[in-house]
Amino acid sequence: MIPYGRQDIGDAEVAAVTDALRSDWLTQGPAIERLERAVADYCGARYAVAVSNGTAALHIACLALEMRPGDILWTSPNSFVASANCARYCGADVDFVDIDPRTYNMDPAALAAKLALADKVGKLPKVIVPVHFSGQPCDMAAISALAARYGVKVIEDASHAIGAEYRGVKIGAGVHSDMTVFSFHPVKIMTTAEGGMVTTNDPELYRRLAMLRTHGITRDPAYMASEPEGGWYYEQTELGYNYRITDIQAALGLVQLSRIEPFLARRRQIAQRYDVALAGLPLTLPWQHPDNLSAYHLYVIKLDPAAGKTRRQAYDELRAAGIGVQVHYIPIHLQPYYRKLGFSRGQFPEAEAYYQSALSLPVFSLLTDADQDKVIDALRRVMDTTAS
Repeated sequence: MIPYGRQDIGDAEVAAVTDALRSDWLTQGPAIERLERAVADYCGARYAVAVSNGTAALHIACLALEMRPGDILWTSPNSFVASANCARYCGADVDFVDIDPRTYNMDPAALAAKLALADKVGKLPKVIVPVHFSGQPCDMAAISALAARYGVKVIEDASHAIGAEYRGVKIGAGVHSDMTVFSFHPVKIMTTAEGGMVTTNDPELYRRLAMLRTHGITRDPAYMASEPEGGWYYEQTELGYNYRITDIQAALGLVQLSRIEPFLARRRQIAQRYDVALAGLPLTLPWQHPDNLSAYHLYVIKLDPAAGKTRRQAYDELRAAGIGVQVHYIPIHLQPYYRKLGFSRGQFPEAEAYYQSALSLPVFSLLTDADQDKVIDALRRVMDTTAS
């Protein structure tokens, strides 16, 4: 089975993890700070805070902005559930903004209309979480301008998008947002096995993120209620979480980050090969906005309704042929948990229409040309309805 994504681990990563295991630090040590500094520098941000996974990163980003019951977070329905769940963890409400049918990202026009209506009825969101789906950046200038007009904070969900660029600037630089969140799950562009990161340029947000990651504890006398009693002294100033990453994971991540440009180059090469090879099939291929340089975490095709083949048929036939295609994503608002909160089919028609025909093809740095050709040949056979 050729999977849709997988990690690329070499001897350098194995050696780095072995060195970490033999060091004095397995967790809360110097490798974590080195990874944070390296990611911040790579993205062009002032600060970075490493955490146990991308979901934890989203959660503490919301907490750092003091999300609480009565507040509202808006995100894209075309994402993994974590993009919305982070608000629910804070007791806040969630709503969604429909997607642009070309980019599959949050539609700035839909956002503008929804904000104007929310302003009239006094139900503006506190936070907007645009999701850089598949590695293609959202139209952040438009989203940021709307957020500023209505006094809304912005957290970029860049779980798919480390290394992507918007108008020539790396995602994570924080030009158009308060914070950016990354995921380092094994199917992502780089991995720490499990892990995540938040970047920001705001020193106060950085301080809160670092504290919330570690139980809400500080060792800085400037933020203590009492004078320190000695070198051992610490204070828990708020309710935080144990969302720490380990030095073992950070050691892995440092080597992965050093290889990220070749990873990205290979993904973009794979995407270009698909673009050429699949051009004649009854499919919609990924459209790239000219302002963007995608990281290509995913390569998503959509089946033409007139092709004579349903998405389910194509999925089953490709899987039977050893091609590990996948579907990203079931719209969040259609999940049973969110239906119980009042959401229903028909509310976000572009996301729902996208879901009906979307299929993710294999794209990862270790995918060989020969294996990609197997994917292409299998897809051609599946889409050739005259042969059945």
